[in-house]
Amino acid sequence: MIASASRFLPLPRRPLDVAGASGQVRRWYENELGWPTVPGDPPRLVVGVRYDVLDVPAEAGYAALRRLTPGSPVALHGDRMLFLVAAGSAEELPGLLEWLDWGSLPLDLVAIGAGGLMEAPSPPVPREEEGDAPLRVASPPPGRFGSQGAAVWLRPPEPGCEVEASLPTLSALGSGGDVPDLVRLVDTVATLCHRVRLRRTGAQPPALPAQGR
Repeated sequence: MIASASRFLPLPRRPLDVAGASGQVRRWYENELGWPTVPGDPPRLVVGVRYDVLDVPAEAGYAALRRLTPGSPVALHGDRMLFLVAAGSAEELPGLLEWLDWGSLPLDLVAIGAGGLMEAPSPPVPREEEGDAPLRVASPPPGRFGSQGAAVWLRPPEPGCEVEASLPTLSALGSGGDVPDLVRLVDTVATLCHRVRLRRTGAQPPALPAQGR
């Protein structure tokens, strides 16, 4: 899928007078990453513009992280793990699951695409480097978007880097390069989602896919 050039144009910089922790979070995403946001408490990120999201049980997600090459951003929200994938991947997921022989099984795996939202994790605090001021984000009030179930980054995005280059994409299938492979990610998390479901019901889980797939 080829994205339009306008998709990657930087957003207008959000004014500095946006008050409160929620405003600071939105300002970081829009000014530092160029990601569109939606106001609220907690603030939310607009999905389907720069990326789509693969939403899986956290138990399956942690197991997948141990097998997959680091690179693309990953967040945790309560008992769910959110893998950022290339924009348009949500539309490809049903056909991809069918092709991988997972289409007929009840997997707890959801793709969020155009029109969807995800809670904005608090921006990561970077390591202080000489001459650089650390990012400061006001502490949110208890019980709101700083609550125990708030979204957090496990693998945060990097300011100044185009996120698209790090995202798993269907076009990377068989490339053999450093581009993340959406097929491998989906096959891995689908297998692990199925293993989690079978373990909870006491059935025998299937073997994991081969590393080179």
